[in-house]
Amino acid sequence: MMGHAGMAALAVRYLNPAGPPAPEARPPGPVPRPALRAVRADEQPPPAPGELRRVLGRFASGVTVITAPGAGGEPPAGFACQSFASLSLEPPLVVFMVGRTSTTWPRIARTGVFCVNILGAGQEALCRAFAVSGARAADKFAGLRYSPSPATGSPLFPDVPAWVDCEIHAVHTGGDHLIVVGRIEALGATEDDRAEGDTRAEGVEGAEGADQEGPLIFHRSAFGTFTAFDP
Repeated sequence: MMGHAGMAALAVRYLNPAGPPAPEARPPGPVPRPALRAVRADEQPPPAPGELRRVLGRFASGVTVITAPGAGGEPPAGFACQSFASLSLEPPLVVFMVGRTSTTWPRIARTGVFCVNILGAGQEALCRAFAVSGARAADKFAGLRYSPSPATGSPLFPDVPAWVDCEIHAVHTGGDHLIVVGRIEALGATEDDRAEGDTRAEGVEGAEGADQEGPLIFHRSAFGTFTAFDP
């Protein structure tokens, strides 16, 4: 299996979101011209970004914070991510999407690894801390406590319901986003850790007392949680 250095080299091919792919990523030979066609008079234009957000915002999703250790003396990196999902059991793979203009992704890519912190109800503040960008994103970890994840050393926050520690397995382009596939190296859930007496993760400022009986859910620009139907 390719090690961290190889995974980082693979991911670094996608560090320049606005530019052309690296020479080694280009297909051999001339690139064929796309087929041209006339636009029909009755043809509808593609949906506007605002309409996409309005409609797709009806789909409720869980919330995670993707983290990675610092590379080459850099501080750790992290960002809030809704587009996370399980991908495969054999081999064990997960996937998340990140915007090609993200300034955090290049820092994660250089490490070749990441940890998915799956947030629980009551951890909205932790999510918001990692949803910032620009100048406000200079130190997202300020005031937070975390421990290194067991396989990759990525920041692992306490009291999260579950976490998944990964090496970068593959990176694919998808329009204005990148599709990052991770191979699972370690994972765990809060209830399992407590049952085994696992104390790796210390407390996070402001996270104590978070309700861990349900996940943090994002729906129509608002946070909520999950309540099961009565049997």
